[in-house]
Amino acid sequence: MKDDEKLTAITDENFNAEVLQSPLPTLVDFWADWCGPCHIMGHVIEELATEFSGRIKVGKLNVDYNRISTDRYGIRSIPTLLFFRGDQIVDLVIGAVPKSEIVEKLNALLEKERV
Repeated sequence: MKDDEKLTAITDENFNAEVLQSPLPTLVDFWADWCGPCHIMGHVIEELATEFSGRIKVGKLNVDYNRISTDRYGIRSIPTLLFFRGDQIVDLVIGAVPKSEIVEKLNALLEKERV
């Protein structure tokens, strides 16, 4: 399976089902085609989707085509990564950051799942 097949395409239409009602913690990458840092982070997000497959759902939401979700969560800068547990945002990252920082947050999210 290719890395991009492990990514979930998140849209306004499927946000509730794919994110808020997901049995797994979910990382949503808010991005756009024209955003340079988004493309840099896109490779990291694809790697994380593979590395955390089956433990954390990883999805991408294009802000240009999904204004309802973008506005609902007050996304003003991209890339923005929101970490969800159920319908709650439990962490976030704004901007391009090292992969290790995201891995730390994902591992912390998994630790809280075990408690």
